Amino acid sequence: MQSFRQYRSMRRDLQKSIKLHGPYAAAGDRHVQPTDDILEDADDARLEKGIHSMDGHGQSPYSTPGIVLHDGQKVTVPGVNLRRASEICERVNTKTLFIVGFDGPDDKLNPKNWSIGRKWATLGIVGTTGMLVGWASSIDSTVIKQGQEAFGVSEVAESLATALFLIAFGFGSLVAAPFSETVGRNPVYIATLSILMIFTMASGLAPNFGAQLAFRFLAGLFGCTPMTTFGGSMADIFDPMDRTYAFPVCCTLSFLGPFLAPMVGAFIGQSTHISWRWTEWATLIMAALVTGAIFLFVPETYGPVLLQWKAKHLREITGDQRFMAEIELRQTSLVTRLMHSCSRPFHLFFREIMVALFTMYLVVVYIVLFGFLTGYEFIFGRTYGFTQGSVGLTFIGMNIGFLIAFAMVPHIYFSYKKRLLNAIENGHNGLPPEERLWFAMYGAPWLPISLFWMGWTSYPSISYWSPLVASVAFGFSVQGIFISTYQYLIDTYELFAASALVSATFFRYIAAGAMVIVSIPMYGNLGVHWSLTLLGCISVLMTPVPYIFYKYGHVIRQRNKKTP
Repeated sequence: MQSFRQYRSMRRDLQKSIKLHGPYAAAGDRHVQPTDDILEDADDARLEKGIHSMDGHGQSPYSTPGIVLHDGQKVTVPGVNLRRASEICERVNTKTLFIVGFDGPDDKLNPKNWSIGRKWATLGIVGTTGMLVGWASSIDSTVIKQGQEAFGVSEVAESLATALFLIAFGFGSLVAAPFSETVGRNPVYIATLSILMIFTMASGLAPNFGAQLAFRFLAGLFGCTPMTTFGGSMADIFDPMDRTYAFPVCCTLSFLGPFLAPMVGAFIGQSTHISWRWTEWATLIMAALVTGAIFLFVPETYGPVLLQWKAKHLREITGDQRFMAEIELRQTSLVTRLMHSCSRPFHLFFREIMVALFTMYLVVVYIVLFGFLTGYEFIFGRTYGFTQGSVGLTFIGMNIGFLIAFAMVPHIYFSYKKRLLNAIENGHNGLPPEERLWFAMYGAPWLPISLFWMGWTSYPSISYWSPLVASVAFGFSVQGIFISTYQYLIDTYELFAASALVSATFFRYIAAGAMVIVSIPMYGNLGVHWSLTLLGCISVLMTPVPYIFYKYGHVIRQRNKKTP
């Protein structure tokens, strides 16, 4: 609805802003030259200066104040530039194309120029998609006991309902981005969330174990798309400096979802008044609210699609088919881009040391993080005798840790801004990507500390407050590492940033899904103390990663062809 209103509003604004003049021949205007002839007479140097880029927001130095249409009318259109058609696309049967862009750096059509209120309202609603799919991924883990009894399977087998959802997340992330970069962000949100609701409902009605697993896998496959797309929405509306505080908002919402769900799902599981399948109905209700909010209130944010709308309106208003947006002139098909989207993340992982090490770091974090979904029953349930609902409540410690890390964002933001201004005053273009690693360097030591702390104080003779407080430190560490890793990869790889992030997403969710299954026999056979000690030792090996790259990252980037 909001996108449709935005589309119609754009047409009205264009009708007001463009100016049509009479036919140049009839008007006797000797100074107006046919547009096709303008480019014929233009020398290559002037034309090269006039090439418009979709990433630049102003008019090109060689944009014409008046464009002559095929019917002889002269039209003044803001943000349109002339290009030789042969230089852009072989499929166009005309000498000249009118490339539609934004009308200067202050164009209100550009989402980066929206008001602060509109930006944050959009980000707030879109960010809840991350919370929603995170919630959906974990809530079934809290009713494993009830699920295994209903379907007559083992505890490990029933954990597959959560594991397959996470694994599907990983595979879905490989193909999600090209769709949002073709049709826009909103259609992807609405379509995939609607399909997520269908398969969530099907899972809640599943008559047998096999059906439940199939529907959970399909729900995860489509549920991953909002998770990979809302980062793009954030980049659409915030510049790099503002993303220093906007990105942590998205991260916090994404992390709160998976670990708020157990606090609700555990009480559903132990309730004698409602079925354990209400975990799916709770997810379905939440998904319906989020999808409805996006449909009603969230405008389209993807700039190239907005320019495609603008070009379509200009073709209809003027009757001239030469108005085109750059997204309409792509030479590669969606299938080709999907193939690149699937292959490039693996190429980066196996050939780029930065991508490989930070991905492995996140894999370790997610192994521990999602292993806790089933591991907390051993830590708090079997050690301290907590009920199913009380075990779910212990996830509040981790959530507090996430929020403490989020509370540090203003400090990180203003210190980064201060260093950036100092760098500019000293003649530098900006800060190196390594300056994004401060958050990880704050959080990295707390990962092994919290695991050893939790592992060796989880005794009936020691208060449960000790492992609970350790989980706060763990949550703080996870949030800091995640935020820094993503921002560092984005700043380092720029053009290839999306593929670098997809690589990290794929491997960490595959590992998380596997760990949900493995954690039950691991905690059962090794015990809480040695299980957490093992995970703590692995995390110790990864702790130096942010410090090494802060010190030597610039040297590695200089030797790297994929980084600027």
